[in-house]
Amino acid sequence: MSLEPAISSRIHPAEPLPGHFRRPFSCYFAATRPAFLSVTLVGCLIGLASACASGVTFDPLRGLIVVLFALVAHAGTNVVNDYHDARSGADAANHERIFPFTGGSRFIQNGVLSERSTGIFGHVLLALVIPPGLWLAWTSGPGLLLIGAAGLFFGWAYTAPPLALVRRGLGEIAIAAGWLLVVTGSDYALRGNFSFQPVAAGLSFALLVVNVLYINQFPDRAGDNAAGKRTLVVRLGADTAKWGYLLIGIVAHAWLIAMVGKDILPQKTGLAAFTVVLTLTAGRDLLEHAGEPAALRSALIRTILAANLHGALIAITLAWAAGQG
Repeated sequence: MSLEPAISSRIHPAEPLPGHFRRPFSCYFAATRPAFLSVTLVGCLIGLASACASGVTFDPLRGLIVVLFALVAHAGTNVVNDYHDARSGADAANHERIFPFTGGSRFIQNGVLSERSTGIFGHVLLALVIPPGLWLAWTSGPGLLLIGAAGLFFGWAYTAPPLALVRRGLGEIAIAAGWLLVVTGSDYALRGNFSFQPVAAGLSFALLVVNVLYINQFPDRAGDNAAGKRTLVVRLGADTAKWGYLLIGIVAHAWLIAMVGKDILPQKTGLAAFTVVLTLTAGRDLLEHAGEPAALRSALIRTILAANLHGALIAITLAWAAGQG
């Protein structure tokens, strides 16, 4: 049964409202949450740089198509997730959200777009990635079909029934797999075959993207619980779940250091480990304020910054190594 929520009585001043957008294009573009697509851009850059660091010649046109393909897929996933969170009532029940980081885009809840139009838009965006994906697979190799299909599956299954992985406490696995697939898929599009190199370069980044999802679940916990959305934070409770953030961050940075120590990644890639400072300080705030959503804004920002900066440093250092080679 569809749940078409009324406009929330608690609206952040920056939240979208009817009349904010003069043109339909700007409205639908904003509904994709473009500010949060940066993690996909960074993931693509890691994958492309990984291939080049292995001696593969960079093809600018192919690289551009890979990035656009991935960004549209992520945009579609964002919109589809908003649609299903509206249908479940999770976003409508979220009164402790920290906009724009948690609680969805608010386009449906604030009456900017209907639930139906949001669903159609999201699925159209996902359908649009199929033609360029097939072209890339045709020119790169059939393995890219498997990577692309798996990526679309995890993006859809994250919130969509019947799997709704995030509602089963499996959202973190879907996110880790999804962003690792962004890296490996971008690498494959240039390399033309499977390699361990993008896994070595991308896993720490993917885990830090998981932490973005993970810490967002703390402000969303009450709304998720009210809607029956049994995320990992809801299942464990804030006091226990808060330690998971530090565990994920430590494993991410340990992986990077191990890959550099084994000479699988260039030594300069170890510079990305400095983002542990952002992770640890955000984790400290989470330990102190896990039950106080309003106090977590700074920690949310640092978590997003950690993921983006970590990935960007990996991509830059891999590209540097490719240039030196």
